[in-house]
Amino acid sequence: VQRATYSNEAGVGSAAIAHSAVKTDEPLTEGYVALLEPFFDTIIVCTMTGLICIVSGAYLQYEPGAFEGVQITSAAYESVIGWFPALLSIAAILFAFSSLITWVYYGSKATAYLSGESRRAEMVYKGAICLILAFGATVELSAIIDFIDSALFLMAAPNLLALYFLLPELRRDITRYEAANPR
Repeated sequence: VQRATYSNEAGVGSAAIAHSAVKTDEPLTEGYVALLEPFFDTIIVCTMTGLICIVSGAYLQYEPGAFEGVQITSAAYESVIGWFPALLSIAAILFAFSSLITWVYYGSKATAYLSGESRRAEMVYKGAICLILAFGATVELSAIIDFIDSALFLMAAPNLLALYFLLPELRRDITRYEAANPR
């Protein structure tokens, strides 16, 4: 559950920030688009990666705790395509960088929402991000992952509770949309 939440952020509520930036005549359709993200990420990409690790037997080559995730995936692909670890390294770096940019964007939007469109608040936020990134570069990866897990849980708990209470409104919106747009 921890890795799945980090992978696709389903239920965390962060995707709503990105989807709210879309210009659309019918916001409900953006919700349908958002439903595809966990499907592609978890069902297609993660399942294919897991199957490749199983079929190649790469997971059997390592003792538990010695190698994880990307290393096992790299070994699995390397057994068939010798140069693939280099490509996987580039993909992992780009994923990390794009995740960083996305979460900084989410934070800036949350800061603007909480403090208004204040130049001072924006500069404080940017300074805090620089300090956090510098500090993060000095901390062990396991501590960062534990922090991410905790932060995602703290985001998911109130979001899932709010979804429960807003479900009747969502049902009304879906009913209205489907009545206006029959298939």
